[in-house]
Amino acid sequence: MCDELTNRDVEEYLGRNRLSRRDFSKRTAGAAIAMLLPPVANALDVVEREVMVPTPDGEADCYFVHPAEGSHAAVIVWPDIMSIRPAFRAMGKRLAESGYSVLVVNPYYRTARGRVLPEGKTFRDPGVRELLMPHAQTLSPATCVSDGRAFVEWLDQQPSVDTARKVGTTGYCMTGSYVMRLAAAMPDRIGAGGSFHGGGLATDSEDSPHLLVPQMKAGFLVAIAENDDQRSPEEKTRLREAFDAAGVEAEIEVYAGTLHGWCPPDSAVYNEAQAERAWARLLALFERELA
Repeated sequence: MCDELTNRDVEEYLGRNRLSRRDFSKRTAGAAIAMLLPPVANALDVVEREVMVPTPDGEADCYFVHPAEGSHAAVIVWPDIMSIRPAFRAMGKRLAESGYSVLVVNPYYRTARGRVLPEGKTFRDPGVRELLMPHAQTLSPATCVSDGRAFVEWLDQQPSVDTARKVGTTGYCMTGSYVMRLAAAMPDRIGAGGSFHGGGLATDSEDSPHLLVPQMKAGFLVAIAENDDQRSPEEKTRLREAFDAAGVEAEIEVYAGTLHGWCPPDSAVYNEAQAERAWARLLALFERELA
């Protein structure tokens, strides 16, 4: 999870790579985000729009993007602690260009609409943690599941979604656990889950996500940051044991040379080579499990 230790790792990384805060802000301006992502081979034409999705607690503002023709497997994308923003819209669009109907959600819809951070700001900047935490603290395992059910219900009503195919879901940072909780809550509907530098997947808590694995039927990809693994090396072992004991297919890997937050292209520690390898593994998972 994002905290003072991961912030320290980020500052050391920026220092080694001589990337100033100003340079980073320029690189991650909204117009530059899409340029950081390699193009999709044989990309499909897509339709994109902002939508409001009814939930038990109100309406969630989301970004919905899907191929212009046909119906396709649905995917829910949960952003990291910095919530919905251009980087995740770009990632959702890229996934749609690969043949999926994608809903990028705003997990903070109860307290804020749209992006909550100004362009160029990151978790390590002064005051950002204090800004984000009140939003993050409105979320819980229960809201994750109730929101997830609402998102699936909405997606299943869209003509661009093939309801004969299972739903995929991805989560980053704090929402890495969401994919596991939703897969356990909706085992007959969620067919694949991807957690990227997810936090708190296997803890000593009585409601740890790894204890829910026996309730799942989804295939999983768990991509772990190297510095997260150094801090909690036992987590990957607990996950491996839980998935194996339940007979649930899971690819669990520590991605060498990566720091927490290495997948989104607007991250200060974005690692393109490893992010692309993880993306390729995600596409392989979806192709196999959502067929």
